[in-house]
Formats: sequence, C-alpha cells, structure tokens
Amino acid sequence: MNSIEKRISEKITWISTIADEFPSMVIIHRFHRNSFSIEYMSNRGLDDLKMTMEELKAIGKNFFQCFMNPRDAEDYLPKVFDLLERNDVHEIFTFFHQSRLCQEADWAWHLSSIRILMRDDEGKPLLLITSSVPITPLTHLTRKVSRLLEENTFIRNHYSAYARLTEREKEILMLIAKGKSNKEIAESIFISINTAETHRKNIKAKLNAKSNHELQKYAEAFEH
Repeated sequence: MNSIEKRISEKITWISTIADEFPSMVIIHRFHRNSFSIEYMSNRGLDDLKMTMEELKAIGKNFFQCFMNPRDAEDYLPKVFDLLERNDVHEIFTFFHQSRLCQEADWAWHLSSIRILMRDDEGKPLLLITSSVPITPLTHLTRKVSRLLEENTFIRNHYSAYARLTEREKEILMLIAKGKSNKEIAESIFISINTAETHRKNIKAKLNAKSNHELQKYAEAFEH
C-alpha cells in the first residue's frame, strides 16, 4: 500500500468510528479523472439501501445515476465540480435533491451537504464527504419546505419556457396572475386593449398554458 492509499485508509477508518453516531447518512467519494467512485458509506446508509459496501463499490461511478433523480444530478453535479475546482476545504455546498433507496422506490427529498475531505500529495481534491438526511412530511415546517421544493422543481422544469417571454410579457403575466382583465392591464401600463389581448395570447402560447391557473403557477414561481 503506497502512502496515499494508506492516508485514505486511515481517514476512512477514523470517520467510520464515529459516522454511525450521526443522525444522517455519511458518504465518502473518491474523485479522479473527472468522475467519482464510492469509498465508504455509514451503516445507516447501507441499511437504508439494503446493500453491502462491496455491492455499492461495484456500482462505481454510476452511483449518482442509480440513486439520484437525473434532473437533480444534471443540475447539481456541475456545482460539485465547481467546488472541486475552487479547492477550498472550508467551502460547503448544501442542496436539496430527490433520491430513492432502490429502483422500485418512489423519489424522496433529501438535504445533503458536501465538502472536500482530503487532498492528494499535489494538493488536488481526492476525497469528498457528504452528509445526507431524508426530509419526511411529518411537521408543519416540513410541509412548507416540501412546497418550496415543489416550486423549485417547477422552476427548473419550466425556466426555458419562461425565459422566452419578453420583459413586457413578464410584466403582463404578473398582472394576469392578479386577475386583471385586458382592459385593466391596458389602463395600468398605457397600452391598447387589443395589444393587451395579443400579449395574453402570446404568453399562453409561449408557456403552453391552457388556463389562467397555469399562468398563476408561473407567476408565483418566477415572481421577482
């Protein structure tokens, strides 16, 4: 065993002695050649996944694809790479994401925090440590968080459509969401009723919205 592998082993051994005391799943990934392999997971995580460490290691760099919602992986993995690029061991990246414990399970929201745990002999990031906890809908606060997460998902899924609107159309969208008629919109922003009606039609077309209720969802999600 070379010196770097010995350091990795010692670091993981030290983490493993206390990891099961944490109220979260603890995961250690190894970073190399722009990909990740899993080096360690606490027993809490292995029990939830119903897998052994050997089975988990066999998944290798496909860990995120297997257990994280692909949309979340696409959104957050670049930010993890940015974290590695900055190479600041004090920086922590915290994010909400949907994960599942097996292929048959439903997606469930988790809150995870990740940071660099160890650098190699050249000072480059080598190990990442993640702490992850499930968010269960049992409390009033959690229900509020769930609604925020749903809105966050809506924003990610519909941002490209919303971005097609002009600034004037975004302004009118907010007025529509407040229940304003074409006449009221025209009077408030000094345009003709026909122009207000045309804007309303164009907004619905760009957002593929069939009703004012759908426009309301866009307004609530993207309100500045």
